[in-house]
Amino acid sequence: MGKLQGKVAVVTGASRGIGKGIALALAAEGATVYVTGRTVSAGDHALPGTVGETAAECTRRGGRGIAVRCDHASAADVAALFARVEAEQGRLDILVNNAFVIPDDLLEPKGFWEKPLSNLAMIDVGVTSNFVAAWHAARIMVPQGSGLIVAISGYAAVTYTYGVLFGTSKTAVGRMTRDMAVELMPHGVAAVTLWQGLTLTERARENLAKVPDKMTRSITGQKGSSVEHPGRVIAAMACDPAIMARSGGEFITAEIARDYGVTDDDGTWVESMRDQRGAPLWMPVQGVSGQ
Repeated sequence: MGKLQGKVAVVTGASRGIGKGIALALAAEGATVYVTGRTVSAGDHALPGTVGETAAECTRRGGRGIAVRCDHASAADVAALFARVEAEQGRLDILVNNAFVIPDDLLEPKGFWEKPLSNLAMIDVGVTSNFVAAWHAARIMVPQGSGLIVAISGYAAVTYTYGVLFGTSKTAVGRMTRDMAVELMPHGVAAVTLWQGLTLTERARENLAKVPDKMTRSITGQKGSSVEHPGRVIAAMACDPAIMARSGGEFITAEIARDYGVTDDDGTWVESMRDQRGAPLWMPVQGVSGQ
C-alpha cells in the first residue's frame, strides 16, 4: 500500500512536463490525483501529452487519476474544479500549483518593451491563478485542519532568467506562498515553495536540442532532473509529521530531496545550483520573529 493511500491531490498544469511527473509520482504512492490542464486531445498542443493520458498513467501507477479540462486563467474553471473535488472526495490533502504559460518568444533575447503585452499571461496564470487555486484549496483544507500547498518556482526568483515577466512571476509566487503560510499556520495547513533547476521536460529537451544557445548558460550546464523527482519529494513532504516546521519556506528541491533521501530515477542525487544561481529568500514561518 502506498504511503499516500486515501489522500487526494490536485496537480495543475499536468498534461505534460513537471506537472505530469508530479502527478505520476503522487499516484505511484496511491493518491487520487486530479490532473488539470487545457490539452484534452492529441494535437491540441505542439508538444505531446493530454490530461487524459496523464490521468490514465496515474491509474496504471497504482493511484487513481481523474482528468479535468481546466483553463487556469479562468476563475470559473478553477472554481468548478475545486467544487468537483469537494463534492466527489470531501477532502483535499495536496495542491501543487504548477500551471504556467510559456510564450513562444520566451527565449528570444529582446527587451521587455519589444515583446507583446500578451506575455502578461505569465502573471495571470503563474501568479493570479496560483492564488485562486490556493484560495479554493484552503476553503477545503482549513476546516479539516490539514493539507499541503506547494508552489513550483525556481532560481529565476533571484537570478535574471528569460526576462522581466518570467522572473517577476517566480519571485511573486514565493512571497505569496510564504504569506499564505503565515495565515494558514494556526489551522494546521502548510504552504511551501520548491525551486526547480533544469528539469528534463519535453520542452526543455526540445530547447536543448534545437536552441541551447538561447538558454541561460548556468541552466544548460546542469545535468538536469527527471520530471518525477519533484513529485517524489512532494510525496515525502506530504507524509512528514513535522511538515509545519517547513511551512512558509522556499526550498531548493535538490537540497530538500537529500533530507528525505529522495534520489532521481537513476539513483543519483540531483545537483543543487545554489552556488551558481542563488539562494532562496524566505525561511519557514515558525521561529521567525514577528510571525
